[in-house]
Amino acid sequence: MDDKVLRKLFLGFIHIHILHHAKEHPIYGLWMLEELKEHGYSISAGTLYPILHTMETDGLLFREDKNIDGKIRKYYTTTAKGESVLEEARKKAYELFKEIKE
Repeated sequence: MDDKVLRKLFLGFIHIHILHHAKEHPIYGLWMLEELKEHGYSISAGTLYPILHTMETDGLLFREDKNIDGKIRKYYTTTAKGESVLEEARKKAYELFKEIKE
């Protein structure tokens, strides 16, 4: 399968991962990159940060800037809208999993 097709497919999964973890606790970009890597996703900061920004603009994430050792770190948490989207995505993913599992 073409890498471009897989990338588009996995982009949705990455969004779900972000919403899930940002619901559990505040996340920041570097942590999320490492977490995604543990799940087999290899994306760059140049890909992740625009995703986080877009999700914030879309009202799915709330950003809080914190000064950590003299540097500003952006922490993201899931908004009520983000939680609603995550719940719907879970239902759809579960239905799909039941259908495609062997």
